[in-house]
Amino acid sequence: MKLMPSCKEVSELLSQGQDRPLTGGEKLGTRLHLLLCEGCRQFSRHLDILRAAVRRYVDGGPRQP
Repeated sequence: MKLMPSCKEVSELLSQGQDRPLTGGEKLGTRLHLLLCEGCRQFSRHLDILRAAVRRYVDGGPRQP
């Protein structure tokens, strides 16, 4: 993989990173790309929100006080 991956490559790596640890090179390229690309930063935030929502759903929904 080249040092600066494309948006498509970064979106794939962000998705894969939910299921497996990324290699050092993958992490570096992704971080460099995210510094420069607002669209991919937004996609990363959306993945985090979706992951948290799924985790809450699997765990039985939101906790009631």
